[in-house]
Amino acid sequence: MARWCYRHRLVVVLLWVGALLGLGAAASSAGTNYANVFSLPDTDSKRAYDLMEKAFPERAGDTDTVVWKVEDGSVRDASVRSRMEPALAAIGRMEGVGDVTGPYGPQGAARISRDGRTAYAQVTFAEQADAVPKELVEDVVDTAKDAGGDGLRVELGGQAITRVQEPPTGTAELVGVLAAAVVLFVAFGSLLAMLLPIVIAVFGVGTGMFGTQLISHVTNVPELASLLSTLIGLGVGIDYALFIVTRHRRGILRGDDPEEAAVTALNTSGRAVLFAGGTVCIALAGMLVTNLRFLDGVVIGTSLTVVLSVLAAVTLLPALLGLLGHRVLSRRQRRTLAARGPETERTTGLAARWAAGVERRPRSTALLALVLMAALAVPLLSLRLGTVDQGNDGASTTTRKAYDLLAEGFGPGFNGPLQVVVDGEASNSLVAAVERTEGVAQVASMPPANGVTVIQVVPTTSPQDERTDRLIDVLREDVIPEAGARAHVGGVTAVSKDFASVTGDRLPLFIGTIIGLGFLLLLLAFRSLVVPLTAAVMNLLAAAASFGVLVAIFQWGWGLDLLGFGREGPIAAFLPIIMLSLLFGLSMDYQVFLVSRMHEEWVHTRDNARAVRVGLAETSRVINSAALIMVCVFLAFVLSGDYGAGMAGVGLAAAVALDAFILRTALVPAAMHLIGKANWWLPAGLEKRLPHLAVEPKEEDGSGVVPATRAPGEGSAPAASVVHGFVRTVDGDPVDGAAVTLLTSGGRQVDRVVSLADGSYIVSVPSPGRYLLAVTAAPYGSRAGQVTVPGGPLVHDVELAPGEVDAVN
Repeated sequence: MARWCYRHRLVVVLLWVGALLGLGAAASSAGTNYANVFSLPDTDSKRAYDLMEKAFPERAGDTDTVVWKVEDGSVRDASVRSRMEPALAAIGRMEGVGDVTGPYGPQGAARISRDGRTAYAQVTFAEQADAVPKELVEDVVDTAKDAGGDGLRVELGGQAITRVQEPPTGTAELVGVLAAAVVLFVAFGSLLAMLLPIVIAVFGVGTGMFGTQLISHVTNVPELASLLSTLIGLGVGIDYALFIVTRHRRGILRGDDPEEAAVTALNTSGRAVLFAGGTVCIALAGMLVTNLRFLDGVVIGTSLTVVLSVLAAVTLLPALLGLLGHRVLSRRQRRTLAARGPETERTTGLAARWAAGVERRPRSTALLALVLMAALAVPLLSLRLGTVDQGNDGASTTTRKAYDLLAEGFGPGFNGPLQVVVDGEASNSLVAAVERTEGVAQVASMPPANGVTVIQVVPTTSPQDERTDRLIDVLREDVIPEAGARAHVGGVTAVSKDFASVTGDRLPLFIGTIIGLGFLLLLLAFRSLVVPLTAAVMNLLAAAASFGVLVAIFQWGWGLDLLGFGREGPIAAFLPIIMLSLLFGLSMDYQVFLVSRMHEEWVHTRDNARAVRVGLAETSRVINSAALIMVCVFLAFVLSGDYGAGMAGVGLAAAVALDAFILRTALVPAAMHLIGKANWWLPAGLEKRLPHLAVEPKEEDGSGVVPATRAPGEGSAPAASVVHGFVRTVDGDPVDGAAVTLLTSGGRQVDRVVSLADGSYIVSVPSPGRYLLAVTAAPYGSRAGQVTVPGGPLVHDVELAPGEVDAVN
């Protein structure tokens, strides 16, 4: 498939452009039909909601609020009424506004605060908030605001109003892509190579978003799905293309023809991308076990975007590589390749030194990483799930100002009233009992409607206060049963509490499901019990630490002002499920990429220390580059202006950073050094029963010999044996970059590698016998000697002295 896409590149590019434009045109003409509703079956708030629908079936439109406050005097003064009444009347005449109920009518006294300085009016639109035209909302805001001034403050709150104060759509995505472009340019040193992953991400996310919009017309898809699809699609699209382009460039530098380099890259790293994309989709599908039906649309939208991003990476990317040819390299690399010929890539520098350092001090490295992760996880003990509201908006927004004005004038509980919904007529004893309940500020019983009575209850505490949650429990467990009434407690605050409770109850099952799936996948891929067990523990550590960061920032308020958000509050109840799904999928990518290289080295040498060291040295740079791109994309969503999106972005950025920079590059290799050969243990009986799953195929050069330079995560044909050891000076210092060549007795080259920063090397041997091993390194000269390789690995260290030449005929 890769070769066909490479050779028919114009056809493939045109097909993808046509798909993107066609889906875009279809989605634009069809519009969106997102359904931001969710059901909580078998909960008290759901039963209250069902009774409310029976009582008031005509309440369909979104209701927002206009709040005003005077510095002196009263809102009843003629000077205030003469400004507000015409404004409210003008709003009521606007097309799309169904009704405006203000404080100046015969039943409006309840909409004026006790001190007479604050009042509010309710504006009911003909449609739900997402369907209200933005121009209409702007006209409402402008009309109301124009009435203010000269000691009169006017602010507006509600879901429709929120839409006009959000930054322009696409700002967060654009900033994330620009930040990723900087990282890619530093990594590749080439403008064209930098553009490749971004183009793949744009096609993957674009087709995924348009497809999700069309699917919203045939099934319930919440608007949250669009945001999360963009979030995860940009990250995985850029990362997957990064892996493939890195392998392709390495093949060209090694002397491969661009077509063969592309085919090899897709047949190796492309397979790993397919595996990684599959794990992300499996992790997302884990949300289905929670039985929260509104998440079904989230799973559909995000999984579709991931699938299309993978499809773009394995079809569109080879076509683009065919269009670029050698231009995928930087100008300096092309000049060097033309002047010096193919080069042997070697792992040196910081990555090799870090890998060697972890091998020398595994206990201290593991202890330091564990202490850091544990410290970050401490705030998790204070985790409280809930729902964010407009009290969490930025202090400069009109919705936050309206929220604060209502809290000041009518009490903190006014922004989240409870509804005690009675099936039948409410008895006086029930109303009196509710009024006497501690934590209740105000009670108003409405006349029965369609056989249902609603008692409006205003708490003394805010919607996000823990005491409000306790009040709901008291009403449900004590007050209503003692009154002998058939009643249920509903309202937005009660729904939020029930949602948090249901999520918390189902979280263990969800975590167990995705951890179990990850264990099975890694067990099949690496034929080991310890490797997947280690990965499961690391996933839990990353989740705990990242949620600790979230609690410290969004629940405790540490640094919240720096992010541009408002007041601290509980962690959004949906976030643990969303975050754990994405974290599981992304961490699996990094685990597979890291351990597959270690596993390859282990198969060759049966030397665990070397396998872990080489695997870490050769993969850490690419893992860290990919993680840095993810962090940039996720953090950019802080700019979306949405509190929930910002919380998700910060949480995912923290999770990916901790997972890649601490767990995969420090704690995992340190633990594998300490565990030793037991890392690769698998009972013989289980080995026979398990199906074989190869993340990447064997990769051979034209002669059938395993290539000398093996890239991170690259599969290779197992050699019959190997020769490995260290190249050192006579003083015992490691020699970095020494060329080590293995030749047959007839002089044919069998394998050629370069030593790592610690002086280690490994060459493949096709079969037992006698060979010539030659080592060359400036300024030490050369040394060569005969080696006899038995049926297993041979350890052979080499010493080099300055100016020495040891020639063997």
